[in-house]
Amino acid sequence: MDLHQLTAISPIDGRYRNQVQQLDEYFSEYALIKYRVLVEVEYFLFLAEKRFFKVDAKTKKHLQGLIDNFSLADAAQIKKTESITNHDVKAVEYFLKDKLDKCSAGHLKEWIHFGLTSQDINHTATPLLWKNCIEAEYLPAILNLQLAIGNMAIQWKDVPMLARTHGQPASPTRLGKELMVFAERLENQIQLFSYIPFTAKFGGATGNFNAHHVAYPKYDWIRFANEFTEDKLGLQRQQYTTQIEHYDTLAAHFDAIKRINTILMDLCRDLWTYISMDYFKQKTKKGEVGSSAMPHKVNPIDFENAEGNLGIANALLEHLSAKLPISRLQRDLTDSTVLRNIGVPVAHTIIAVRSTQKGISKLVLNEAKLKADLENNWAVIAEAIQTILRRENYPQPYEALKALTRGKTSIDKKAMHRFISSLKISAAVKKELKAITPFNYTGL
Repeated sequence: MDLHQLTAISPIDGRYRNQVQQLDEYFSEYALIKYRVLVEVEYFLFLAEKRFFKVDAKTKKHLQGLIDNFSLADAAQIKKTESITNHDVKAVEYFLKDKLDKCSAGHLKEWIHFGLTSQDINHTATPLLWKNCIEAEYLPAILNLQLAIGNMAIQWKDVPMLARTHGQPASPTRLGKELMVFAERLENQIQLFSYIPFTAKFGGATGNFNAHHVAYPKYDWIRFANEFTEDKLGLQRQQYTTQIEHYDTLAAHFDAIKRINTILMDLCRDLWTYISMDYFKQKTKKGEVGSSAMPHKVNPIDFENAEGNLGIANALLEHLSAKLPISRLQRDLTDSTVLRNIGVPVAHTIIAVRSTQKGISKLVLNEAKLKADLENNWAVIAEAIQTILRRENYPQPYEALKALTRGKTSIDKKAMHRFISSLKISAAVKKELKAITPFNYTGL
């Protein structure tokens, strides 16, 4: 069968294609080839800028046009050459040399890929496409979700809610504060993410500029490479490498995304649970069904979808961050096939982020249920009463409240006030204690 959304093996290119199709600009085979061409051209022009040779304006414009107008047909031509060379980067080199021949600049074509190994191209092209995706796609998506969670927290900041620790009723909290926990966690991890640089390897066959140095032994190739990667590509060059980059900062990016995904998974499970507790209803859409058999159902499918995709993403991110920094001696090829999959966990993450945002947009607060749960759990103010009694130096207040409340199901407002009235304390303190309710005992 021809490749189609219905015939794709991966749901990323099938079921979810319309949600993540923009990622093909960064992670497809076409994209990788395009970024390789970009790096090769920028390197060629930088050599000219440093006066190793002269390039006229016509040739510069022609090469710049190759980048700006790079097409699927160009990529297909390179892939056709690769079928002969059995080497992907060499095919790019031959493509560019052919283009120089056709614009009467063939005398300069041996400066294409001068002194380089293929990994100087791959390990600048890949971090560059990664950087562009993170800045244009991933971070905006995460920041928008974090903002949406923060807005919910503000909207419901004054809504009291029964807390549950170990799944059991606990000291009351506020719904907005519980959501702000996730907003802050995301903010902290996004900030940590932003500290991790985008790094590249650029140093010749085994990282020592052997070929460059033997051709021009008096030239400062380290300075040249630093300027090229940082000023032309916007990447930080790793100073000591083997044939490949060491992937440590890329692994740090994977781990940072994984931590953010774990926070989102925690959020999805909490919101799923609040829906199951009837704290939230969900907006319905005409024509949708929740069950093929039970017409009444409105399932929290968005949070379930997000949780599933986050799990797949994290499993892949874990493998990527654990595998890529390991390579035998100066280089083996195991990183190559693994590196081609870095877009897969990003795609699953973007799907999850959008599902989470969709789920959030459908939440309708059921405040009556939150109030009912608080009213049915007066025992949770036992902490407040015993703490004030400690302040008053009342003998064994914790034990007194434990005897009254632990494991009991009949503690209501009347029972609590009868207990307070029986205490040998001042009228003022009794009044203070009776003013405490599950609705106002929510702390700061």
